[in-house]
Amino acid sequence: MSQSIATVSLLVADYDDAITFYCDILGFGLVEDSDLGDGKRWVVVAPPGRAGAQLLLAKADGEAQRAAIGNQGGGRVMFFLETNNFLKEHAAMLERGVTFLEEPRHEAYGSVAVFTDLYGNKWDLIQPKS
Repeated sequence: MSQSIATVSLLVADYDDAITFYCDILGFGLVEDSDLGDGKRWVVVAPPGRAGAQLLLAKADGEAQRAAIGNQGGGRVMFFLETNNFLKEHAAMLERGVTFLEEPRHEAYGSVAVFTDLYGNKWDLIQPKS
């Protein structure tokens, strides 16, 4: 038996703003954007090469979900975007306007810097040590 986490749901305020950020700013690909009716869509994005999980951009429905936008990790880093060329990717992300909360660090486990998405969720850009 084999298992993997294929998709992770991320609460967003607006589908199109989220698509713009993840596709145009982070460079993800739009995997699917299907109309489900009643203003709902099935929107999936994934990093190039899609070696890991993809993101389902889920428009918040109701006050509790809207309140969780940007804080799904409770203030901690919740997502880890791995790269095989940290310096190049970090520079490109800065050029595209990504907000980093710190300078790059070189830890025992690899090179890393925390950035935020358009809603304030914290992400690690990381190149693990091989």
